[in-house]
Amino acid sequence: MSGVHAIHALAAETPGVPGITANFSQDNGWTYLVKAVLILVFLLTSVLIAIWFERKVVARMQVRPGPNWHGPFGLLQSLADAMKLLLKEDITVKAADKFVYLLAPMISVFCALLVFAVIPFGPEVQIPFTDYVTPAQLTDFPVATLYILACASLGVYGIVLGGWSSGSTYPLLGSVRSTAQVISYELAMGLSLVSVFLMAGSMSTSRIVDSQTQLWWFLPLLPAFVIYVISMVGETNRLPFDLPEAEGELVSGYMTEYSSMKFAWFFLAEYINMLNVSAVATTLFLGGWRAPWPLSAINDGMFNEGWWPILWFLVKVWAVMFFFVWVRGTLLRLRYDQFMKFGWKVLIPFALAWLVLLAVAQAVRQFLDVDLRVFVGIAVALALVVVVVVWFWPEKKAPPGTRAPAGAGPEPFDAFAGGFPVPPLPGQSLPPSPRRRALVPDDARSPGASASPGAGAPRDTPHDKEVDRG
Repeated sequence: MSGVHAIHALAAETPGVPGITANFSQDNGWTYLVKAVLILVFLLTSVLIAIWFERKVVARMQVRPGPNWHGPFGLLQSLADAMKLLLKEDITVKAADKFVYLLAPMISVFCALLVFAVIPFGPEVQIPFTDYVTPAQLTDFPVATLYILACASLGVYGIVLGGWSSGSTYPLLGSVRSTAQVISYELAMGLSLVSVFLMAGSMSTSRIVDSQTQLWWFLPLLPAFVIYVISMVGETNRLPFDLPEAEGELVSGYMTEYSSMKFAWFFLAEYINMLNVSAVATTLFLGGWRAPWPLSAINDGMFNEGWWPILWFLVKVWAVMFFFVWVRGTLLRLRYDQFMKFGWKVLIPFALAWLVLLAVAQAVRQFLDVDLRVFVGIAVALALVVVVVVWFWPEKKAPPGTRAPAGAGPEPFDAFAGGFPVPPLPGQSLPPSPRRRALVPDDARSPGASASPGAGAPRDTPHDKEVDRG
């Protein structure tokens, strides 16, 4: 039986809301309240553990001990840092828009907390010492995955408004970068998730988990899984895609003018978003709460019942969290032009091509009854060939010995043309300093020195530029 037919058969046998698998018919207001509080406690506790976990893993990669003083194994270091942020002086920028300045971090945290409402931690569980049975999930509905994408999209408003309301240049640049980053990488992420919708026949998270009973979707949908993993790193502003923060050129980006608990809210939202995308990867691609293959085959799936599935779900989520830390300790930050080129010219076209191939494969399987594995193998091979050819395609170069036509050189670049100093883009170069030309005699200049600055020529400072203009 195909995956889609199995889903329809399972839904026909399951009472409750049409379009989902989990049965919430016995839940009442108190049940939803308790589940919401448990999810909130889980997220806040997981953030403290994630900070300690990241420090420990990166420290081991760099051959140093990491936090080891406060509490056993340094476990209380994250709590000490949280108390430090709570007790630090809270500074409000004088030039800021006060209301939006305070609202921005709240938007980021609130949107980050909403995602886990539709994430299934496990199947139905029985409350100890009672006969009450309820799904290990707050709620679910037929378009739950679209709800997750909507929450992730709204979360960027906190970053944008925080940078804009600060009344400073660096936060504004960071907020504009975050807008471009979310637009670029959320398109690729959404396209990768559509592959799961095609295979599972639903956008409900509980149904998607049930559709992975025989096979986790990351295996047949490996290209989509790779695209999602790359996009989730860009979506959460983590290295090598932390362009909105970028301490090297933007000090701290949109968080530059924030301190104390307002900074802590942005920090909290970032780590909760890491947990969110890890949980989505687990739910949609890694089988959700289902046990790995050797354990799932024992005693007719006894490890997929009761409270065991919650353990498998947490193990998978923290495995993805380890990938986040691993990438941070391994890769360097991309340049902004490299980042945009990779998103628009590599990820999105490849995701579109894969989606078209998958849609054709599903149609062929349903209407022509052709083995899908052969088709998927051919599609993956063709996609890899296309990627390799495009990636290693040689650039066109002028034949050796030819000269560029007169007047075809790069246009002069004025760093102060827009009123603010901006660095030159790749292919542009700053003009030679007029002050340097005035100090160096004509007979001491090397040929071509007046056309381009020398290798050791100092660049103009903003003060020099203003003097030259005067």
